[in-house]
Amino acid sequence: MSRAYIGCGAGFSGDRYDAAVPVVATLATLPGERFLIYEVLAERTLAIAQKLRREDPQQGYSPFLDAYLALVLAECHRHGIRIVTNMGAANPLGAARRVQALARELGVSGLKVAAVTGDDLLATMSEAEIREQPLIEGLEPGDRPIVAANAYLGAQPVAQALATGAHVVLVGRTTDAALSLGPLLHVHGWGADALDLLAQGTACGHLLECGAQVTGAYFADPGFKDVDDLANVGFPIAEVGADGDLVITKAAHTGGLVNRATVIEQLLYEVHDPYNYLTPDVTLDLGEVCVDEIGPHRVRVSGARGKPPPDTLKATVCIDAGWLGEGEISYAGPNALPRARLAASVVRERCRHLGIREPVRVEVLGTQAIFDSNAQQRHAQVAFPADGEYRVRAAVRSPRREVAQRVADEVLSLYCSGPAGGAGVRQHVTAQVSTASILVDRAHAQPRVTVMEAP
Repeated sequence: MSRAYIGCGAGFSGDRYDAAVPVVATLATLPGERFLIYEVLAERTLAIAQKLRREDPQQGYSPFLDAYLALVLAECHRHGIRIVTNMGAANPLGAARRVQALARELGVSGLKVAAVTGDDLLATMSEAEIREQPLIEGLEPGDRPIVAANAYLGAQPVAQALATGAHVVLVGRTTDAALSLGPLLHVHGWGADALDLLAQGTACGHLLECGAQVTGAYFADPGFKDVDDLANVGFPIAEVGADGDLVITKAAHTGGLVNRATVIEQLLYEVHDPYNYLTPDVTLDLGEVCVDEIGPHRVRVSGARGKPPPDTLKATVCIDAGWLGEGEISYAGPNALPRARLAASVVRERCRHLGIREPVRVEVLGTQAIFDSNAQQRHAQVAFPADGEYRVRAAVRSPRREVAQRVADEVLSLYCSGPAGGAGVRQHVTAQVSTASILVDRAHAQPRVTVMEAP
């Protein structure tokens, strides 16, 4: 029985660049069709990419593309390991051109690259039409400018791109699971009516999409859930048969852990309804899934069931949300906590004096600030040591950059206009987007595969 092997090299934008190296080394020893996926595209990541593309039409793909692929592109091509990734972001065609240029720089010849486009709804719909679509979660777009609107494509365009013989496939907004399901459709020829097989393939993609989360990272909790050699955690590899048989393991000679618990945690990660996990390809039912350890760092997953996919596609709309201004300063040593709290009160009073109307969040990190926002009630109930190390943070969201900068500057001013001993000021003013999820008719998404042959 034919088997496909799919390794994951990244689970988010900025994940470890070198994690794919041992994955590729392991895939190179295996028979049959082998694939390496990189899942690096979150909703806000895509919105940032769209803004970059507007500023420069040649940009808009993942800024980490070179950092990831330069380490493995030559080795993957030499061993026939094909790469599938959403590093195309807002500009899959630009990403494809960059991969070809990178191949030339690395001395890799004969590389065929395919780009999947068609997820960008601003190419097929007006902003007014987008605002009229049913909202399923997030903020109402209102009148704020729409930065991006992208439909989640399924696995079929990925399979079509692989059918061209492409060694590297770059997509924009697809479902995360499509990066794995697409190769399985290509290798095993599963049809649209093979719902249980599509469900198994979607479960495979869901398990791989977050990288080392399924191999012990994020799972680790010392003394409760111990994981060996987390600094060298191995990224996951899936083995998938034509009958849907699915085994999750990890790269050889690496740290980390694959067991029943790590797999179950990832299987349920970000799943609102385990009986109806909606994707463009299939509705995944996890209700009868069995997870069994069959060897060291080897777990079989079986029993996924498929139902017909929904009639509509989910799309993410990203709206301009103005600016975030942040400033931080530290206080340490004797009486540090009273000094930090005095600094926080000074910033609050200064913001009121300046007439800043937006809510300014001022907090003392290390005193349960992550739970309390600006509230002080819990602080009064818990005794924190006065002599310690604390960091004051102030932050504001505003449609005006100057307001964001002013709040950050008020923290900077604490150096000489605040309590004794402040140090280590950091300031950031960054553009922000907010997101909303809508449902759109499938006809608005028009997938297209463009192949770029090696020059």
